[in-house]
Amino acid sequence: MTQQFYVSPEQLMKDRADFARKGIARGRSVVVISCADGIALVAENPSPSLHKIGEIYDKIAFAAVGKYNEFESLRQAGVRYADVRGYSYDREDVTARGLASVYAQSLGAVFTAEQKPFEVELAVAEVGHTQAEDHLYRLTFDGSIADENGFVVMGGLAEQVAETVAGGWKADLDLAGALRLAVKALATDKEVDALPGTAVEAAVLDRSPESGRGSRRAFRRLRAEEITQLLAGEA
Repeated sequence: MTQQFYVSPEQLMKDRADFARKGIARGRSVVVISCADGIALVAENPSPSLHKIGEIYDKIAFAAVGKYNEFESLRQAGVRYADVRGYSYDREDVTARGLASVYAQSLGAVFTAEQKPFEVELAVAEVGHTQAEDHLYRLTFDGSIADENGFVVMGGLAEQVAETVAGGWKADLDLAGALRLAVKALATDKEVDALPGTAVEAAVLDRSPESGRGSRRAFRRLRAEEITQLLAGEA
């Protein structure tokens, strides 16, 4: 009879965590910044259709790094959760905190019980009527959840990108300023000109009345031309 190979639980969890971290680090970074106009979500992403940023509900957005098929399945599950909860109870009952808790449970269950953990890192953002009411949640591959203040940076050279964002972030940044700061940070290891509007995916959760808050939806995806114009706004 063959003897089963034994691996300690501590070593197994460490190996899974190392595996997930390496997969996430290979991806391009995503930056989520709270600003005066709302919440800007910016990613280095040359693909026009395989989005890393998406709308979940009225004033809630989702951003992710890692394996596309894994975080896309989580995004879709989040949309279904929000739709069912909003229909069953009230639209105001759909919150970023509730969605983040559901994601944390799913990621934690996969990390501990499945053969392979998800190679993803997520951000869930909810825009408020004022900047003090904004909510930014960061979720890691093992189900850990953190309530971030001001901005979230994930994937790629996350530490270097976060240093650049921290050095330039101010609460009174407008959308253009937040976008320029995010692109500057994403270009940490390259020239800023190497990130044209066509290589950047960006969206905003707009808190202004002009955003259509009367129709409940705050999410707006920025076109490449609009991104280029906003980036060129600084002399």
